[in-house]
Amino acid sequence: MEDLLRECAPQVLAAVVRRYGDFDTSEDAVQEALLAASRQWPVEGVPERPRNWLITVAARRRIELLRSEAARRRREEDAARHEPSPGLVPSVDDSLTLLLLCCHPALTTASQVALTLRAVGGLTTGEIARALLVPEATVGQRISRAKQRIRDAGATFRLPPPEEREARLVAVRQVLYLIFNEGYTASSGVRLQRVELTAEAVRLTRQLRARLPDDGETAGLLALMVLTDARRPARTLVDGALVPLAEQDRSLWDGAAIAEGVALITETLARAPIGPYQIQAAIAAVHDEAARAEDTDWPQILRLYEILDVLAPGPMVTLNRLVAVAEVHGPGAALRQLDQVDGEPALRSHHRVAAVRAHLLEKSGDLPAARAAYLEAARRTLSAPEQRYLAQRAVALAP
Repeated sequence: MEDLLRECAPQVLAAVVRRYGDFDTSEDAVQEALLAASRQWPVEGVPERPRNWLITVAARRRIELLRSEAARRRREEDAARHEPSPGLVPSVDDSLTLLLLCCHPALTTASQVALTLRAVGGLTTGEIARALLVPEATVGQRISRAKQRIRDAGATFRLPPPEEREARLVAVRQVLYLIFNEGYTASSGVRLQRVELTAEAVRLTRQLRARLPDDGETAGLLALMVLTDARRPARTLVDGALVPLAEQDRSLWDGAAIAEGVALITETLARAPIGPYQIQAAIAAVHDEAARAEDTDWPQILRLYEILDVLAPGPMVTLNRLVAVAEVHGPGAALRQLDQVDGEPALRSHHRVAAVRAHLLEKSGDLPAARAAYLEAARRTLSAPEQRYLAQRAVALAP
């Protein structure tokens, strides 16, 4: 039943917002309808047409919410004109419109993530708080502020004009990728992975691609997620300890997911204008197709990172490219390049800088310096599994 409610949530919200126009009140009403369903359906049974039931209940609840406000009389007239029809069912797929509204440029990235998970993902405030490891009150405040900002910005429930659409889609893809990454490698906490977030990101990205089958970057993002998540079963031991890519048991990787991701990115690269997500997916495909770590085609990976560094330069691209440089040209060349970028503000305090430096120093044979860098990286990270792994690497290098 939880899966059914989660599937219905964005469709119900889209139908109510499209009919009445106001996102904030409609979203509150839909949440109450979902809560009512979670209480009634286990006792009374799931209705024959669950979406109709939810839309009808949400629409009625919206009227009740409007009647309780200060401007009750004026709004009651509007509510009476829009008395819900029992047969109200969305005739079109509004998931794209809803995603674009949740990623409105007036919102901060944190608010976009929370609102997307709530309105499109169907997660409760408590589920979002647990997934993001922030207090439930904080998530509630983010969602409330986001709905207020949307209202203040005068946003309406319709697709933005064509000249604005691509910029908004960039934000949508970024939010989905942020959700996936936070689930795949949690930025803090005792767990390395939060599967509920990665699964939700993949599900929403599949929905987005269904609406935009010709969009190369959306296909690239989906391929990247699928290919990356295929390695998840081998990333941790039974006790939750991190296993680096080179040491993973590749027989545990999801072969069907790898085949899907490789086919998707191969087809996309052949027909669509090239973009950063497609290049990242291609890199993931090269890793996934190597039967053993030593079979990895590092020269190809380095070429792909050089392309990515032109299309979408950034600190993580720089660090990942240097790992490939070390594999192709040796750790000395990579260390010299790392020295050149180490002082950049975006990299200065990030634990990955120290972790990459430690890896390169270890490969070059400077074990005392590598040990110190591993300890520095462990000190900087907020992730308990990463901290434990880095500290263990330092211990292993002790004289």
